[in-house]
Amino acid sequence: MIKPLLCTLATLAIVGCAAPSTRISTGLQRYGLDAQRSTCVGDRLQANLSLGQLQQLGKAAAAYRRDDNDPARLTASDLVRVAGEISDPKIALEVGKAAAGCGVLL
Repeated sequence: MIKPLLCTLATLAIVGCAAPSTRISTGLQRYGLDAQRSTCVGDRLQANLSLGQLQQLGKAAAAYRRDDNDPARLTASDLVRVAGEISDPKIALEVGKAAAGCGVLL
């Protein structure tokens, strides 16, 4: 469920017409998260992280499970773990706050 968020964040490296929150929300919905929670996560991350921070998160997440047997499976806990490995502590803080505040189970 969280992998779409990571994939969506990775695509933020290429600036498109859609706002980052819309991209995040759309990605999460494609993988089954309801519209309300996915919009909540997207809005919070866009409001509290810069585009550069979203790009860092996306790159780290894309690399996280690349060599895993099941790279399509990424949990909310994995996302928080990935965010914690980035040198910018604000990224981990905001990912955790968005997941918790939007009711995405860790």
